[in-house]
Amino acid sequence: MKWLGFWLKNSRYVALPQSVMPAIVALSMALPSGHFDFVQALLAFAGVIFAHLGMNLADDYFDYRNKSDVVRNRLHHQGFRARIAKCDYLTSGKATSKQLLVAVIAFLLIAASFGTIILLYRGITILVLAFAGLALGLFYSCPPLKLSYYGLGEIVIGIMFGPLLMTGVYFAACGQIDGTIIFTSIPIGLLVMNIIFTHSVMDQHADKAISKMTFAILLNKKSYIRFAAFLFNFLPFIILLVGVLLGMVHWLYLIAFLTLPHAIWLFDSISLFLDNDKAKQSPKKWLGRMENWQAIKDAGLDWFMIRWYASRNLITSFCIIIILINIILALC
Repeated sequence: MKWLGFWLKNSRYVALPQSVMPAIVALSMALPSGHFDFVQALLAFAGVIFAHLGMNLADDYFDYRNKSDVVRNRLHHQGFRARIAKCDYLTSGKATSKQLLVAVIAFLLIAASFGTIILLYRGITILVLAFAGLALGLFYSCPPLKLSYYGLGEIVIGIMFGPLLMTGVYFAACGQIDGTIIFTSIPIGLLVMNIIFTHSVMDQHADKAISKMTFAILLNKKSYIRFAAFLFNFLPFIILLVGVLLGMVHWLYLIAFLTLPHAIWLFDSISLFLDNDKAKQSPKKWLGRMENWQAIKDAGLDWFMIRWYASRNLITSFCIIIILINIILALC
């Protein structure tokens, strides 16, 4: 139990909402289908959690082998304005890279065991989706592709936590794939991408220092970055609207447009950062919960966390609305 607790902490479980919320949305969408299987749904949900944690640890392992963590920690001590310390449990000697590799394999095997049961029940489709997710997850930072080091990290994350994850969970829960899951998973995938992209926009100097090619660095120009931020924040609403107009998504999904002011604020905030990275902003209650704000402000990280919280809370609110809608549709 102590071993599990140690690696759960190091696996950055704080990032679980990026996978848990899309998974819950997919499960809620399967509820009104009439073919919902609670056991398969539970197995898929548990599998997503352990796969996500395992991938986070795998990212640490390959980053550590690439020595980027050494550079990140050195820059951190030199005062870089970014949250760049990483793999501290390795650099401090609390664990070795071999122990980390064992933890990665253990977490992924747990996820695979859940997936195997679903495979036996649902068939080969779930294996294809799981294999695609595993390949993208590993090659996110694993040689020879190291996709996150060539400016493709955000795209990989968006595909994994959007269409792949949600389609897989939806299929596991109800045994079908349709237009509803497609027109919902793509917007949510974009909003997940938005979290990573917002992070990379603010971490450009640190990422350049370790030669990490994020999407923001790949775009290079402020005008291109601003346009990408525009797409990540507003394209989800456009796709959702198209889905409603085509009859692929229930019209009640339009209630998710209540989060549009949140997206507008975040886009404006990113634009402000691009023009003046020292500009200060104060949290707004309607932007959602921002934990330990005073401590964050005292540590001088408010410039970073206000935008990270805003991007996280945007997708959380968007997902919660859709979840509640599907519960209502299932009950009616």
